[in-house]
Amino acid sequence: MTARTAFPSAPQPSRQSFPFVTWLRSRLKARWYDRHLQRLDLAEVDDHLLRDLGLTRQDVRHECAKSFWQE
Repeated sequence: MTARTAFPSAPQPSRQSFPFVTWLRSRLKARWYDRHLQRLDLAEVDDHLLRDLGLTRQDVRHECAKSFWQE
């Protein structure tokens, strides 16, 4: 005896079915990559420029230690 399912041939959703989700996912990846690049740039800023920005080297180390998804 075989088990019966409620929807034996239900179609699986494709990426094309959810364009908003695909768009949102791409924007999120772009934001994460941009944040990563900004932190790399911040790590290379000279100390006198950091003082102009009101930041310390400790502030920069703290920011650069964050994961790419953290704000």
